[in-house]
Amino acid sequence: MKKILLIILVIPLLANSQNIKLPTDTVITTHHESIIKGKPIKYVAEAGTQPVWDEDGKPIASLFYTYYRKKNKKDSKENPNHRPIIISFNGGPGSGSLWMHVGYTGPKVLKIDKEGFPTQPYGVKDNPYSILDTADIVFVCPVNTGYSRMIADENGKLPKRKKFFGINADIKYLAEWINTFISRKNRWESPKYIIGESYGGTRVMGLSYELQSRHWMYLNGVIMVSPADYKLFEDGDSVNSSLHLPYYAATAWYHKMLNEDLQNKDLDEILPEIEDFTINKLIPAISKGGFISDKEKNQIAEKYSYYSGLNKKFVLNNNLNVSNNYFWKELLRDKHGLTIGRLDSRYRGLDKKNAGSSPDSNIELNSWNHSFTPAINYYLRNELGFITDIKYNVFGPVHPWDNENDNTRENLRKAMAQNPFLKVFIQSGYYDGATNYFQAKYTMWQIDPSGKMKERLYFEGYRSGHMMYLREEDLQKSNDDLRQFIKNSSTNGKPAKY
Repeated sequence: MKKILLIILVIPLLANSQNIKLPTDTVITTHHESIIKGKPIKYVAEAGTQPVWDEDGKPIASLFYTYYRKKNKKDSKENPNHRPIIISFNGGPGSGSLWMHVGYTGPKVLKIDKEGFPTQPYGVKDNPYSILDTADIVFVCPVNTGYSRMIADENGKLPKRKKFFGINADIKYLAEWINTFISRKNRWESPKYIIGESYGGTRVMGLSYELQSRHWMYLNGVIMVSPADYKLFEDGDSVNSSLHLPYYAATAWYHKMLNEDLQNKDLDEILPEIEDFTINKLIPAISKGGFISDKEKNQIAEKYSYYSGLNKKFVLNNNLNVSNNYFWKELLRDKHGLTIGRLDSRYRGLDKKNAGSSPDSNIELNSWNHSFTPAINYYLRNELGFITDIKYNVFGPVHPWDNENDNTRENLRKAMAQNPFLKVFIQSGYYDGATNYFQAKYTMWQIDPSGKMKERLYFEGYRSGHMMYLREEDLQKSNDDLRQFIKNSSTNGKPAKY
């Protein structure tokens, strides 16, 4: 059910046919109704653009966003500006907001099968699990993603790329943008949450402290979905490479490549044992490098093979350090002649040759582009009324990206230490090979080395991949977990103190 009312503010969307141009500051408002958790929900959708300004107050970019807010009943005593609001980012860097927008938390969801594979006709349908019944949501596209673009000055010159395309630049301008958005929408009284997927995990870790220290905006929650922690990749090969094994085990279990005694157990039964082996045996063994004894090396290789479904000789030939690319190519090579996906290893691919050390392509990303791209283009134009000739950048030109001076993990710790209300929730899919679930757990452990804040850190795993919400069973559970997290991080009038 849907009633649409279009209101165009500031300037029209269609530019001169000789010069494709998106308005810097505009919004289209539509009114909708849906059934969420079995109850009718009326809501307002705003699809628009909002500027990013430079130090002189001149617009240097315009960010496209989609904002959903629940309508109040006429006789309701609830203050709509007291409802929780969640600001949602995807990752990349360089990815538009479409993934979680029409895949996870928004009021519409892709038309796909129950496991997340594309179906035709393409499009969207009502999302009966959306968190819109609990919180309002804004999906934001950073510069050069979605419809967001840099803006040229009066001389036609674009701003310097370093203002946007790096860890710290990204955090700085997005925090400024959020401040403006919260002020425009009169949401300063609302409990505030930020959620980021993949690279968005790095982004929201950094934003938590930037918003708090420079904008005096204190959050109730930071949510990281399949987070990419770039600090982890710098921690050394023995740690980073070892953390792949529990993911390898989960994937091998899914494809029925483990020994019968492991294969006959449930995934939740076997993972704690493999995680323990990884931390207490594998990391120390790889740390010894070429000075490990032959006896220990063989013992570790035997266990590695047992837990991963890989041949022991293959593990030894890789010096106990099997890269992701090798795993994706090797696991099903002899038995099925297939590769497995990077971001979701439930997906199987066909390569030109069985030989080689890595798959020809990311089969899962091909599948996702297959279903997401038609859906978001249809939905924004036909249901939200945002019509433009600008291309929607699923992945935009943001590279080279400056990864220097990454203090995001430490900044999240400082934000938590200074804000007793702030809680953190991490969600990961067991079959995600890009930002695997055990790396996410390790990040969680490292956020607070003192252990004094560990009761405010939560983790949940799901039986799918990077976008764990594409599997319908996990779509329902992950949204319910978000509802519970919002409830758990509600202050209920308690003061912010230790």
